[in-house]
Amino acid sequence: MSFALRSARLAALARPSIRMVQSRGYADEMAFTLAAANKVFYDSANIRQVDVPSFSGAFGILPKHVPTLAVLKPGVVTVYENDGAVKKIFVSSGTVTVNEDASVQVLAEEAHPVEDLDSSACRELLSNAQSQLSSASGDVDRAEAAIAMEVAEALVKASE
Repeated sequence: MSFALRSARLAALARPSIRMVQSRGYADEMAFTLAAANKVFYDSANIRQVDVPSFSGAFGILPKHVPTLAVLKPGVVTVYENDGAVKKIFVSSGTVTVNEDASVQVLAEEAHPVEDLDSSACRELLSNAQSQLSSASGDVDRAEAAIAMEVAEALVKASE
């Protein structure tokens, strides 16, 4: 097959995907929602960027991000607001969804502003989780203790 023929064939194959990207109508703004059982932090607010911790790795989301669904791991969600303010919110777990319309939803089991975290209380929680893990006898107890330990470690790191 000649180079020209291969190039024409590749160009023909690429055109449908280019049309799909163009038809998705990416926005320059991002409607952001961050909610937990204890509080709604953002409700369709326009922001510049959000960084999230996920089990597949931490990643940043900008207005033209590809649609994504990820599971949050315990850690800090960093929100970069349009006015330049940066807010940090600890999440225990949850999901992040990036939609085709450039909207983003972070739904957390529990969330707290980092500035509200008490570092000594977080260290005490970690100590209790370590004790719970060392005394766990069954598989279920060990799994629950390991989860508590992971959340406590992330809390201590966030509160420092």
